[in-house]
Amino acid sequence: MTRNVKLGLVQMKDAGSKSAMIENASQWIRDSARQGAQIICLQELFYGPYPCQSEDHRMFDWAESIPGESTEALAKLAKELEVVIVAPIFERRAPGLYHNTVVVLDADGSTAGVYRKMHIPDDPLFYEKFYFTPGDLGFRPIQTRFAKLGIGICWDQWFPEAARLFALAGAEILLYPTAIGWIHEEKEEFGAGQRDAWQTAMRAHSIANGLWLGAPNRVGIEDNLEFWGSSIIVSPRGEVVAEGDQNEGLLIAECNLDEIDLVRTHWPFLRDRRIDAYGGLLNRWNDDSPLMRPS
Repeated sequence: MTRNVKLGLVQMKDAGSKSAMIENASQWIRDSARQGAQIICLQELFYGPYPCQSEDHRMFDWAESIPGESTEALAKLAKELEVVIVAPIFERRAPGLYHNTVVVLDADGSTAGVYRKMHIPDDPLFYEKFYFTPGDLGFRPIQTRFAKLGIGICWDQWFPEAARLFALAGAEILLYPTAIGWIHEEKEEFGAGQRDAWQTAMRAHSIANGLWLGAPNRVGIEDNLEFWGSSIIVSPRGEVVAEGDQNEGLLIAECNLDEIDLVRTHWPFLRDRRIDAYGGLLNRWNDDSPLMRPS
């Protein structure tokens, strides 16, 4: 029996309040479910503005615990619609301890699992190290009713090691909820190349690991950032089977999970890995100069 799963991605712009964003997300999720989507993934930090353009203590007010307002609302919706919802939130774990987190709500409304962002950037207008503690749950896929999901968050998506570890642990679909956009003064010169590099990295993960992949990105202008949308769903062959524009909307595609085995037998990258020769990956840098050799 063929295993087909319909994947839906939602790309939204900031609506000004948490309640408005939860309501908007709920409507998009309902639309996705009406079109047959079984797994629905929202963008990074979905219920508010992207908070990291400056180091502002007031932004911690956007955080919530698990369970919290957004996850409780979406859990009820997941149960009602019998869909899996991937909900990225600003997590308040304990006093002074915050994470950039995804909560996966299974089709019965239960919490299937949690992922905390492992790679935390610190770039102009992306000052995430001020807000987020690095994740401590590793790269463990989350089993849901419809598929086993390997979920990273935004900056995680640039690291092939993370995608490979999800694949080696049995993930069937890689998901990367994202908040990536142009800095206004860089867009004209670098914009097209930045977006192309982002999509190329996603396609490369699909090809190298023989997996389906979905990456929903937010849209709209927030202060000094223009989020470019362009969400994509990619096949295990690296084909872009659905792509968004820069407007709010849905992407839905059917993912044949049986293709994973088919693609991997034709492109046997996992079979031919030299696991005996990769010890150097555990080093920050492999420096063979005399100064670095043990005495």
